[in-house]
Amino acid sequence: MKTKTSDSVQGLFMLALIYIAFIALGMPDGLTGVAWPSMRKSFNIPVDAIGISMVCMTCGYLVSSFFSGRLISKLSIAGLLTLSCMMTGAALITECFVPSWGWYAAVSVLTGFGAGGIDAGLNTYVAANHGERQMHWMHASYGIGVTAGPFIMTAGLQYFQSWRPGFITVGLFQIALGIIFALIIKSWNRYDEAARKENIKKLTDYDTPILKTMAHIPAWIGMLLFFLYSGAEISYGFWIYSILSEARGVAPAIAGMLAGSFYLMFTLGRIAAGIYSKRIKTRKLVLISLASALAGSLLVWLNLSPVLSVAGIVIIGFSIAPVFPALVSDTKDRVGDHHAGNTIGMQMSAASLGSAFIPAFMGILARQISLEAITAVLAALFALLLIIYASATRRVKG
Repeated sequence: MKTKTSDSVQGLFMLALIYIAFIALGMPDGLTGVAWPSMRKSFNIPVDAIGISMVCMTCGYLVSSFFSGRLISKLSIAGLLTLSCMMTGAALITECFVPSWGWYAAVSVLTGFGAGGIDAGLNTYVAANHGERQMHWMHASYGIGVTAGPFIMTAGLQYFQSWRPGFITVGLFQIALGIIFALIIKSWNRYDEAARKENIKKLTDYDTPILKTMAHIPAWIGMLLFFLYSGAEISYGFWIYSILSEARGVAPAIAGMLAGSFYLMFTLGRIAAGIYSKRIKTRKLVLISLASALAGSLLVWLNLSPVLSVAGIVIIGFSIAPVFPALVSDTKDRVGDHHAGNTIGMQMSAASLGSAFIPAFMGILARQISLEAITAVLAALFALLLIIYASATRRVKG
């Protein structure tokens, strides 16, 4: 008979695997930027060809993340992670041996499908089985992975003069992780079944039809929140360097350091959020974070002085860090337990769309108006997010 101690150890082991899986999720995202010049030469393609691959990857991500709630109910979380890690690893390795860029883009659909399964599946599982602290630290693990990716690719380029070893290394890591998940499927399912007998019904236990969730208005509000938030987050990270160096005349080296400070504060913010999340209610945390991000974005937009603009960038990076994981955690409070599993996956899909379309829209603004127009629109986005979230959760305590 199992003891509570052995159950606790098993639970910690599975949580560690979840963190490692999110590190693995971040690695591919950190590879391509460093590899891109070499990849362009390999395939003899123009600089903007990456868009084709991104569209294909997004399509795969949307499908798996949107239906992740159903996939978990049919495969179990361990089964979904096994499939997703194996698919992502195999796709990354296959991309190294395809004969043309068209084939690379086609295989990217599988990469996106696997990433969407890992992302949405783990967000759903952690929301159902763990606290907000674990949710924040899981997302901080992604930061570790996305930071490791460039170092892996740089080493591959330095020692092998090719981008392919970096992809193969991360692909093999994904496959190894998939094998581990495959080996523990039965024990993971038994662990979940034992916990199910002792606790109240969890989010992943509901088998709500996806069409029923799609008819649930709060689910659409949640998707809107994730669409807007993810678009704003990615837009700041992507465009802040151009705004500083091209629109405001900041030296490129300094602009790069300031842009890096955005990601540094973002990572530190997520680590800190895991520490203080138990001391503050989720709704209050999100409201404070969005209000602070709005204040920071106003400083960047108004550009009253270089010091205040830099302060705004730092404030935004640190403030928005807890928002995404906190929004995942409070999904059940906004939509109800029966719809939470499906809604989390739908929200991941909306986040993916926002990450693709809003930064692209900012590029159109920059071309048609100016780079400075981006800062005004982003300030408006944070104001809109604050209003929508406050309205959607006005009946939620805390």
